[in-house]
Amino acid sequence: MTKRLILLLLTTAIAFLLHGCGDRNVNPNIPKVHIDFEIWPDSPRFHELNTISGYMYLTSEYPSRGIIVYRMWQNEFKAYDRIPPNEPNACCNGDSCSRMVVDFPFIVDKCNHIKYNIMDGSIVEGVGVYPLIEYYTEYDGSKLRIHN
Repeated sequence: MTKRLILLLLTTAIAFLLHGCGDRNVNPNIPKVHIDFEIWPDSPRFHELNTISGYMYLTSEYPSRGIIVYRMWQNEFKAYDRIPPNEPNACCNGDSCSRMVVDFPFIVDKCNHIKYNIMDGSIVEGVGVYPLIEYYTEYDGSKLRIHN
């Protein structure tokens, strides 16, 4: 009985520690904006997304600086905010601030000199704490929904 109690307490303590550690890495720079729109990636208007590895810049509401949409596979897309996730205001000049750009196969923060993997948003070169700010994507074979 004592062993079970110790095991239960130990398991509970580990669960609390793991839960607490996950909360510390929440990026405070995520723009507080509602993202929820649909596009048709196989249409001529979005011809850059018609093929695997195609990408496109889309506009969105402030404080977002736009969205990079990337076609990873035939039925899988990634959508990242163009705001630099680590130091978003490091290169602001008046109303103009730097934006993330695609330099395939990377997404690059030219201001802070950080490169991110376009496939998963992780840092591959440079110094930073946070990965790219990613939005949810849902593709039904014709319509792509991007939302947070």
